[in-house]
Amino acid sequence: MAAVLELVVGSYEQVTMGYRVNTDEKEWTAKANFTHHAHMASISAVAASEKFVVTGSKDETIQVYDMKKRIEHGALLHHDGTITCLEFYDSTHLLSGGEDGLLCVWTTKKWECLKTIKAHKGSVSSLSVHPSGKLVLTVGTDKTLRTWNLINGRSAFIKNIKQNAHIVKWSPDGDKYVVVVNDKVDVYNLETASVTGTITNPKRISSVKFLNNSVLAVAGDDEIVRMCDVGTQKWVCEFKAHETRVKAIDSFMMKDYCVLVTASNDGFIKMWKLHLKEELESPTLLGEVNTSARLTCLAVWKPSSVPSSTSTEEPAAAKATTSQELASDLLRTKRVRIATEEVILEDESKPKKKKDGGKSNKK
Repeated sequence: MAAVLELVVGSYEQVTMGYRVNTDEKEWTAKANFTHHAHMASISAVAASEKFVVTGSKDETIQVYDMKKRIEHGALLHHDGTITCLEFYDSTHLLSGGEDGLLCVWTTKKWECLKTIKAHKGSVSSLSVHPSGKLVLTVGTDKTLRTWNLINGRSAFIKNIKQNAHIVKWSPDGDKYVVVVNDKVDVYNLETASVTGTITNPKRISSVKFLNNSVLAVAGDDEIVRMCDVGTQKWVCEFKAHETRVKAIDSFMMKDYCVLVTASNDGFIKMWKLHLKEELESPTLLGEVNTSARLTCLAVWKPSSVPSSTSTEEPAAAKATTSQELASDLLRTKRVRIATEEVILEDESKPKKKKDGGKSNKK
C-alpha cells in the first residue's frame, strides 16, 4: 500500500504548491495537487503537521491550510514584519518567529496565540523545539542563542555567539543541537551547553536536517548536498543534487530507508533514497518534479509518520533553574503538554499587535 505523502513548497512568486507523491512504482512520481495564492509577498517559511500546513511570508501573515478537509483555514495576524520561521510541536502547537523579534506559541485547536515572548532584540532567524516540547532554542540578529522554557515562557539560558547565526536545530533524541553561522556548523552538547565540535561547509549553508541522531544533511549555496557525522565532525557522503544551489531539504523515514527531499532555485523538487548504515553510500534518485517556480522553502506532509498526541505527563522542567538542571530533566523525560498561559513579554517595550489580538482570521 502506497504511503500518503505530499511535498509542499513556497515560492518567490507568492504561491504555495502541493504535490501528491505516488510511491507505488519503482520510480516515484509527483503530481500537482493544489496551489494557493493567499500571500501578498514571497513565502519565507513552511511547516507541516498531521492535519495542517502553515506558510509564513514577507506580508507579515501566517496562512493555515487544513490538509484533511482540503480547505484554507484562515490567517494568523500577530507579527509585525516578515515571518522568518515556523515549526510544529506534535500536532497540538505551532511556534512562529519573526522579524519583530517575537516568538509566538499557537494552539492548533482554536488557533489562538497562547504565548508571546520578546525573544531577540533583532529578528528571530530560526527556532527549534526540543522533542520533549519543554524547551525551544532561538537564534537572532542580536548575535545570541537563547533557550526558552516553554512551561513558563521565561529565558532559561542566553549565550553570546559573537556572530549572527541563521539556523538552529535539535537532534531527534534531544541530547545535542547544531547552530549554523554562514558556512560553519557548531555542535552543542545539551548538558554542558558547550560546543563539542565544528563542521565547515565549502559554501554558505542554506538548510540542515538530521537524518538520524548522528547524521546531519547539509545544503548550501551550491548544487551539492553533504552528510556529516556530528559525533566525529567528519563528512561521510556527498552528491550532486541539482544544477543550481539547493535552497531547502527535508527528510522522512520509509520502512527500511530514509528519503531525503531537496528543493532548488532551478524549480525542481527531488526525492532521494538513502540507506542509513555505517558506511553511507550516495543516495539514488526516486523521483522528481519541475515546479517552474523559484522555490524558497519546503516541507513534507506525511500524516502517517506523525506520532499521536496522547501524553499527559506533567512538566518537570518548570522547576529547573539552571541549564544543567534543565538538561537533566529533559534527558530524563520524553513528551509534555505545553501549558496554556497568559501572554508573556521579556522586556518592557510591548510590541504592536494587530486588532484581533493574534487570533485566527477565519474565512
